[in-house]
Amino acid sequence: MNTLTSSQLFKRLTAGSLIALSLTAFAHAEDVNIKTMIPGVPDIDAEAYVLIDYNSGKVLAEKNADARRDPASLTKMMTSYVIGQAVKAGKIHQDDMVTVGKDAWATGNPVFKGSSLMFLKPGDRVPVSQLTRGIVLQSGNDACVAMADYVAGSQDTFVGLMNNYVKALGLQNTHFQTVHGLDAEGQYSSARDMALIGQALIRDVPDEYSVYKEKDFTFNNIRQTNRNGLLWDTSLNVDGIKTGHTNAAGYNIVASATEGQMRLISAVLGGRTFKGREVESKKLLTWGFRFFETVAPLKAGKEFASEPVWFGNSDRVQLGVQKDVYLTIPRGRMKDLKASYTLSNTELHAPLAKNQVVGTINFQLDGKTIEQHPLVVLNDMPEGGFFGRIVDYIKLMFHHWFG
Repeated sequence: MNTLTSSQLFKRLTAGSLIALSLTAFAHAEDVNIKTMIPGVPDIDAEAYVLIDYNSGKVLAEKNADARRDPASLTKMMTSYVIGQAVKAGKIHQDDMVTVGKDAWATGNPVFKGSSLMFLKPGDRVPVSQLTRGIVLQSGNDACVAMADYVAGSQDTFVGLMNNYVKALGLQNTHFQTVHGLDAEGQYSSARDMALIGQALIRDVPDEYSVYKEKDFTFNNIRQTNRNGLLWDTSLNVDGIKTGHTNAAGYNIVASATEGQMRLISAVLGGRTFKGREVESKKLLTWGFRFFETVAPLKAGKEFASEPVWFGNSDRVQLGVQKDVYLTIPRGRMKDLKASYTLSNTELHAPLAKNQVVGTINFQLDGKTIEQHPLVVLNDMPEGGFFGRIVDYIKLMFHHWFG
């Protein structure tokens, strides 16, 4: 096993800047060594919650995070995600004019009575960009229907797209029945899955996500403010995401905030009051930023180590990681972070392919492995010439005989 201290590690490596999604390295805050002096998770007055680091995927706090609950208007996060993917793929465009149908007319649909609306009328022609804001900022159920019809031809087909993305994102406790989130039998999600949808929005459709920080939107001379009150909180740098409420769901909120290179996402479901959900979400975000930090010790394509290689056109091969590595560690512990690696085989023989996994990188704090990542070959290593391979064969034979 080969070990690098944090100082050696950072002399050799450049901090990463792209995301490396790691859903397999979840850990609880209470697992951290006591010397970090991290207090327990604050009491959160909600039925379910989760707090994750966007970059590393690490779970810092959770309660009933996988319990299936009514998502209410958090559903619109997936509606928005589908729209963002359609724009990204060039299937629709922000300046496309959408003709509003009768099924998006609140007056003609009793199910919309008393719910959040953009106040569309049949025959209105509205750009995609405005309907997107109607969904994200005004939480307009009518805008969801209008966009579903435009993107997929019908609400049912659009819901099918939503559930296809549920599978693609690996969500275990989510199924949608509507495009807007009003309570429907068989529709459910969880705090963890909603946080992961938020993560996907930020990662996969950043142009769509950029709308979430806007504080108000006016359509047809009706001004409505973003229902995410944390956008106005000057103690946090919140730039999204979404709120929701029905009698069955309670008060829900998914929020994301940044501090330096760190981004946290909180999901609070089943809160007691409109403002209370914001208070509880702020508790989680503040606690996370105070006591943890995100570090980026390894960058994709940068050499982490090199090892001898036999039968290749070079004597050594460069090793590193395929994706930028992000770790969430107790704040102030960077100097104590160590990295080591082990090879899957004691010898490396050419040919070796770029990104071929040849071992494991282990990150440790206080002698405990906190995360592992694959060690890969950074560049193709073809076989050497015939004469060179013969020489390596003889060398390797002596190496086996005499150690």
